[in-house]
Amino acid sequence: MAAKIEVEQIAPEEFSVRVIEGASETRHAVTMKTSEYERISGKKVTPVELVRRAFEFLLQRERKEQILAKFDLTIIGVYFAEFEKVMKQNLGQR
Repeated sequence: MAAKIEVEQIAPEEFSVRVIEGASETRHAVTMKTSEYERISGKKVTPVELVRRAFEFLLQRERKEQILAKFDLTIIGVYFAEFEKVMKQNLGQR
């Protein structure tokens, strides 16, 4: 069963994320600078959609319980070097 990812933008650079799988869920607080959003997404998707796609990326590599409860989106690249490349490829960028 695929996880359900709910993303809510609670401030210009802050997001609240719920990952729901079956009867369990995790909650995450994510920050993302506008400049990072623009660099990674090329404005091809909304900030909320970019965060959702980032969680899809993470869930392909680890369980929802392993995802940090609070983090900045750019930290994903520290753990998974291919993160930005994959995001840009998925959005049709180079």
